[in-house]
Amino acid sequence: MKKKIIFILAAVLTVVSACAPKKSATTVSGLNPADFEGTYDNLPVALYTLKNSSGMEVCITNFGGRIVSVAVPDRRGVMRDVVLGFDRIDDYFPENNASNFGAVIGRYGNRICQGRITIDGETYQLPQNNYGHCLHGGPDGWHYKVFAVDEADSSHIRLSLESPDGDAGFPGTVNASVTYTLTDDNALELAYEATTDAPTVINMTNHSYFNLSGDPVNHTILDDELTINASGFTPIDDTFMTTGEIAPVDGTPFDFRTPCLIGSRIDADDQQLRNGHGYDHNWVLDTGGDITREAAELYCPATGIDMKVYTTEPGLQVYVGNFLDGSVRGKKGVAYQIRTAVCMESQHYPDSPNKPQWPSVELRPGETYHSRCIYAFSLK
Repeated sequence: MKKKIIFILAAVLTVVSACAPKKSATTVSGLNPADFEGTYDNLPVALYTLKNSSGMEVCITNFGGRIVSVAVPDRRGVMRDVVLGFDRIDDYFPENNASNFGAVIGRYGNRICQGRITIDGETYQLPQNNYGHCLHGGPDGWHYKVFAVDEADSSHIRLSLESPDGDAGFPGTVNASVTYTLTDDNALELAYEATTDAPTVINMTNHSYFNLSGDPVNHTILDDELTINASGFTPIDDTFMTTGEIAPVDGTPFDFRTPCLIGSRIDADDQQLRNGHGYDHNWVLDTGGDITREAAELYCPATGIDMKVYTTEPGLQVYVGNFLDGSVRGKKGVAYQIRTAVCMESQHYPDSPNKPQWPSVELRPGETYHSRCIYAFSLK
């Protein structure tokens, strides 16, 4: 009789267990953390998830310190993943996709003319991987390095990297870190630090591609509204190199001091737009490095999602995906087409090491480099 009762209880528990809701293995944005477990250069890589009390979620991998997904609610309460990227860690590896989606960029974000810098009278040759210039630290920059995970919990993660002396030709051993913090008011803060044992240059940033519709198949960013708190920008030549001038935005397609649709003037008859194949320029911010002052704002009328940008940096590079061409397939197999995302990279100006009239990017022993950027999400 006892055996019969035990058998019946076991059967009931099996049925109850089968009917009980199972905990999903995927993130809110639809990622499977198991697909991000692996190694690169014999170092472990994984996916880390930040969540807040408002339901927002940010997923980060220590490969390149990359933001993989940012899930925020739209005006109907539907969670939207508003950054481009991949579903699996292997797709981020350079042998599969040469990309900088969501990555930490270093040592020097943006371009250095002819890949040459001079510090204390000594000239250093860096890689020339873009029109003869050094772009984003060269073809083997920090976006392809495995960062150590120093701290990680549900609200923040601190990643660090040691860049040895001579890394991509840059002098000095640099110890750098980035801390991602997700706040309960739906703001993602990025805090960068770096030290060096010899004079060098540093200009860290993040290269996330934002599409606030969460639907890059049906929505480019041309109908999104952009505001930039800048009365000047740095013109470029046809190799995307800054000329050394700071030009006023008045009367040009670069005046976003009041909200304007990104696509409204992007094809205007303007030499700077031709040089950049659209917007791919550095704006000289009017914020004076005050992180409490709004540097820029991006708004998607289709979803009601709004993103404000705050930074301690003097510049903001805005790139609207002019070179996306459908050849890269990202999350859910979506082919990323031209102008389906916008990058908003806080930074010092491109080629600052060779333009002494601009704010310095030199870092010396005993000093600590600090930079902060906040992406604050809300509904309009």
